Amino acid sequence: QVISGGHYDVDCFVEDPNGRTIYKETKKQYDSFPHRTEVQGVYTFCFSNEFSTFSHKTVYFDFQVGDEPPILPDMSNRVTALTQMESACVTIHEALNTVIDSQTHYRLREAQDRSRAEDLNGRVSYWSVGETLILFVVSIGQVMLLKSFFTEKRPGSGGAST
Repeated sequence: QVISGGHYDVDCFVEDPNGRTIYKETKKQYDSFPHRTEVQGVYTFCFSNEFSTFSHKTVYFDFQVGDEPPILPDMSNRVTALTQMESACVTIHEALNTVIDSQTHYRLREAQDRSRAEDLNGRVSYWSVGETLILFVVSIGQVMLLKSFFTEKRPGSGGAST
């Protein structure tokens, strides 16, 4: 997910160790990509910002590697049905996983909103300083103009007087 910068979009691709592209998207703000690896080795992923070189972007990504261990011991080779307590444990575990995903989503939204708020705060501060400077210049100009209305203009001192 792109948290800050530009129009909140970025290009991304993932390659397997053989160099084969297994995922490619352009100008995405948020996406999820589940993949079961078939080949062992180093997988390459790249986030590209070529189309928007003037804006820097912050990107969040998360890897979940490996299978989740079983909740209960010997759950994979169990023949009988789960007891009420065991099925409640499984249900609670699944609910907690949903809560973890929701919390991650809310943390990302909070980081994105914080970035927008800080950017807006900076713009408001610069605009306020600019308005203050303009106010001072206009005030000094008005004082000088009013002062010129009430000062008496004397004729030049270089001529002959009668």
